[in-house]
Amino acid sequence: MNRLFKPTVALLILVSLAGISGCAPATITEALPDTHGFELTPDIEWARPEGHSLTMDIYTPKTGKDKYPVLVIFHGGGWLINDKSPMTSMSEYIARHSEYVICNVNYRLLVDQGNSVTMDQIIEDAMGAVLWVKDHIAAYKGDPSRVMVTGDSAGGHLASMVVLCGRKLESDGFSGPTLGFKPTYLPEGQTAEQVAASGGMDLQAAILSYAAFDIHAAAMGGFEDEGNVFWSFTQSKARGLFGDSINVQEHPEYYQAVSPIFNLPDSSERRLPPHLCTVGSEDNLITPPSVQGFVNLLTENGHQAEYWEHDGRPHAFLDGGRNEFLGTEFERDAIPALERMIRFMDRVMTE
Repeated sequence: MNRLFKPTVALLILVSLAGISGCAPATITEALPDTHGFELTPDIEWARPEGHSLTMDIYTPKTGKDKYPVLVIFHGGGWLINDKSPMTSMSEYIARHSEYVICNVNYRLLVDQGNSVTMDQIIEDAMGAVLWVKDHIAAYKGDPSRVMVTGDSAGGHLASMVVLCGRKLESDGFSGPTLGFKPTYLPEGQTAEQVAASGGMDLQAAILSYAAFDIHAAAMGGFEDEGNVFWSFTQSKARGLFGDSINVQEHPEYYQAVSPIFNLPDSSERRLPPHLCTVGSEDNLITPPSVQGFVNLLTENGHQAEYWEHDGRPHAFLDGGRNEFLGTEFERDAIPALERMIRFMDRVMTE
């Protein structure tokens, strides 16, 4: 299997700076013309694992419809930094310029809960957020039968894992003899196995923006080491993604279980929803060949997937505000990508 994600210290510094710049993005309320308004319900607590509050913002277009398709967004930041705020401008733009309910989600980071959160738990948060949305989104005029996911960088990885592993749900999660996932939120009265058997995690589309597809390769490349400056930016000690007792050399199956490229089903086994995978032509962390390679794997396995390259753009082009280090700004760099995403969603929702 080709390694699709190869971090280096220099590149991690670049992406860390990108993420930090995005922590307090400028909104676009006055910078862009509106096509219609929206209603924002901020900071809805959707789960509290071990007392850690997880929230989301929900945006409902004001175009007079009784219900709308739904887009769930997961932010980037290397699973170590950021919250949903870098995706605020993206959420506002889509809510104003299309007819989708937007859910901008917070999930746990590795450094949360005393630097003890594991990668499988972060994926379980993403899965739980989707299940919460399906259970509750009708109250915000969302259609629970038409839900899509998206995310950038680490958030793209989470969106991909939600789609790929929504049938690999187990009540004991990663604790049992097999490595399954127990979503942080489950519908009342249902077990993880029942949700999986009923297709409760099934989705209508996925949009993955410069996503990380190979966590095994990332760990082999030093993600868990002090040389990964994400750890120093959080003022936390570098450690294994699954704790100190699990390492990539002796337990590769753990890292492969959370890597999209190791979880692609053949379409004869299970048909995935349509995918749109995007990347900047100048992205040196998640490179265009790595994203094209993942699209090729999808199509080779019989799934519908599209590749779109954003000419001249680096990593993190969807973040709000302006990033002086990368030379990106939302109005110039994100909007062409968002328009491409909206066209993709419109087409999928009418097919």
